[in-house]
Amino acid sequence: MASIVRCTALILPFPFYYALWKYPQKWVDLCGRGVDPCRRMAQVAHVLKAIQILSLLSVASFSWPPCPWYCLLLFAAGQYLNFKVYQLLGETGTYYGVRFGKSVPWVTEFPFGYIKDPQYTGSILSLLGLLCWVPVPYVMVWIIGYIFMIWVEYKEDPLTRAKPIS
Repeated sequence: MASIVRCTALILPFPFYYALWKYPQKWVDLCGRGVDPCRRMAQVAHVLKAIQILSLLSVASFSWPPCPWYCLLLFAAGQYLNFKVYQLLGETGTYYGVRFGKSVPWVTEFPFGYIKDPQYTGSILSLLGLLCWVPVPYVMVWIIGYIFMIWVEYKEDPLTRAKPIS
């Protein structure tokens, strides 16, 4: 039963992201006037991320000697990609600003244009780095959520993503 709860916690954000991707106007309406939908999405996403992390920590085993260097390298590379994406896109670009009718400039600086879906790639690399501490099934459940979102977002023509919402 506990593993079902943990796995549910790990996939919890993805129905939220899916709903906002597919029905952005409903989110804008739900947020109401004077509330930035990107900021509110970020707030909810951070709570969901904390739940995911707590779920992984509950099954992690940290032992001595320290983990192999490649786990740290994968984790660090993934976090670097996530940092760069956030640095280049900011909160508005990272949290579906285009979907909510905001103007977000097209970015071509690294890692964009060099790595397909750099934010999701970074997240997946970070999770793979955690395999030194966290059992494979839990990491794979979380990765499947990212693969699902890559698929959802890939299905749409990038030129139509910037369509403003009324």
